[in-house]
Amino acid sequence: MADEIEFPKGFIVKAPRDNAPDFVKASISIKREELIEWLSGKDGDWINLDVKEAKSGHWYASVNTFKPKQTAQENKPGANVPAAEYDQDAPF
Repeated sequence: MADEIEFPKGFIVKAPRDNAPDFVKASISIKREELIEWLSGKDGDWINLDVKEAKSGHWYASVNTFKPKQTAQENKPGANVPAAEYDQDAPF
């Protein structure tokens, strides 16, 4: 069964307007109260969104739920310790 697509509430993505400069890649509108309410129901520090284009040409944002699989290397003790913390114990 495919994962359900989650759309952020209060976050609207549109294609750039026709006369927008090339460096404008998308137009985003935020309905502040809706987005705040949606965000307050989420856990964690980060929510990743992907901006996509539907077959119809409509642009939208969806929550990116990708979680990489842990490798054997990542399961080793100390493998997930940030370098700054790991180096604090170095004698030099």
